[in-house]
Amino acid sequence: MPWRELYKKWKNKEDLDEAVKRSLENQVGDETKDAFNNTLGFGTAGMRGIIGAGPNRMNIYTVRQATEGLAMLINEAGQEAKDRGVVIAYDSRHYSPEFAMEAALVLGKYAIKVYIYESLRPTPTLSFAVRYLHAYAGIMVTASHNPAEYNGYKVYGEDGGQMPPEDADNLTRYVRSIADPLSIEVGDKTELLGSGKIEIIGDRVDRAYLTEIATVTIDADLISEMADQVRIVFTPLHGTGMYLGMKALEQAGFSNIHVVEEQAEPDGDFPTVKSPNPESPDSFDLAEQVGRNNEADILLATDPDADRLGAMIRTQEGNYQLLTGNQIACLMLDYMLRAYQAKGQLPANGVIIKSIVSTDLAEEIAKAYGIETVEVLTGFKFIAEKIKQYEESGAHQFIMGFEESYGYLLKTFTRDKDAIQALVMLAELTAFYKKQNMTLAEALKQIYETYGHYQEKTLSISFASLEGKNEMDEIMDKMRSARLEEVAGMSVTEGYDYLKSHLIYADGKESSLSFPKSNVLKYKLEDGSWIALRPSGTEPKIKLYMGVKAESEISAQDKLSSLEAFLSQLIQ
Repeated sequence: MPWRELYKKWKNKEDLDEAVKRSLENQVGDETKDAFNNTLGFGTAGMRGIIGAGPNRMNIYTVRQATEGLAMLINEAGQEAKDRGVVIAYDSRHYSPEFAMEAALVLGKYAIKVYIYESLRPTPTLSFAVRYLHAYAGIMVTASHNPAEYNGYKVYGEDGGQMPPEDADNLTRYVRSIADPLSIEVGDKTELLGSGKIEIIGDRVDRAYLTEIATVTIDADLISEMADQVRIVFTPLHGTGMYLGMKALEQAGFSNIHVVEEQAEPDGDFPTVKSPNPESPDSFDLAEQVGRNNEADILLATDPDADRLGAMIRTQEGNYQLLTGNQIACLMLDYMLRAYQAKGQLPANGVIIKSIVSTDLAEEIAKAYGIETVEVLTGFKFIAEKIKQYEESGAHQFIMGFEESYGYLLKTFTRDKDAIQALVMLAELTAFYKKQNMTLAEALKQIYETYGHYQEKTLSISFASLEGKNEMDEIMDKMRSARLEEVAGMSVTEGYDYLKSHLIYADGKESSLSFPKSNVLKYKLEDGSWIALRPSGTEPKIKLYMGVKAESEISAQDKLSSLEAFLSQLIQ
């Protein structure tokens, strides 16, 4: 249907949702065309978009459509799948509780069992709950670290991981088969609650989750000795991390914790930050003030759904240094392997899993302890898939998984990024170095001096126009056909095309890649540096990744600057 006709259909619907109606009244010009000329799709992290009216916006109708597709998928799987049901959780964003209940009512219409939280919860507890309750699937209503005008919808499989590609493709097929999201029927809330088809979870799963969180701690004696000396600042950035984050830290034994009070309460407007993104220095402005007032050793921030964790560390000069996701991962990995080895708990068949655009430093650290590194595509569901494979085969014992975008997993009782686990581990390793009279900045420097100076950077190029997706596709097609032979004066030794599943060497020879197909290009260079390009699965932007290794920090920065200049010019 032409977008103007579709717009009229929505506008003329008699019982149109009031929030959607207000959004329609406020839309103007290209905004309306964008809202009705496209549809939200599933990417590496589900469905995510601006809240508003239209099939290309997050609203109760697009939520119903996605859930109707999930209900059809579960219905086809049979009665057992329906009885096992779906767990639903949501974060602090606008309309998150409403979207969660709409999803529950659609599932209820299909007589599918629903477990839903009575209040907001972190994403990792949704992943845990799916496993704990033996549910068939899970739904998390969140837009992660996006700005306040966004919301989103993630679907999880029965293993607690985000739905893998094959299942996601099946779900997408069902969703696209629904011609009119405005006509989807929902069940009666009172009736479904009364019959038990919709069950409120309460805090019983939280208690079970916290019991598992206790296993993240490696050296309880160290924490007992140093806990009151380690000064921690914590902020949930107006999101879901406050209650369980504090419970986890206190349970581990830490007592000297200073909360950023202005950011402690959930608030979908995120009034104290430009964007609730813990990888942004701006999000730490208030935490830094609290840190300076209390001479804190580390500042920790979770994003709105508490699956990502950012950190700033105190330097010898008393300033605070923002860590990258790669640096946080390497600090944790180095400490964990050291601690496991000291306790005689280092597994002979241990493995770490990282995305193809995450730092190579982790592999060097793991290699020093005889631990294997496995790479997967971007998207934590691929890490979850590997964990499941290793559990079934017994081939490896999982130690850690991470992505450069501030997502980490240390224990497999959840199968998605878990900032609560990372909170506890970062606090413990801070205690370890504090006992040695070292700052984490010194610890990081020590890692670089041991393994080499690795640095990485990610650039994002946004495409805000209506033709943004076409522009991104055109750029990737041109890059794919160009077959780069040289980057910033360095020869390309290996070119990876994950969409065509092949690897091209400098001498022209080719081999196959055993990865799922994905629109990603990566190039390895003669000095060990690399670059990669990937369109975001949930936002209109292309991400440019780069990584270098050098003998000194200055040399690494120079290399990184050269790669950044080359990539910027290339894309332009």
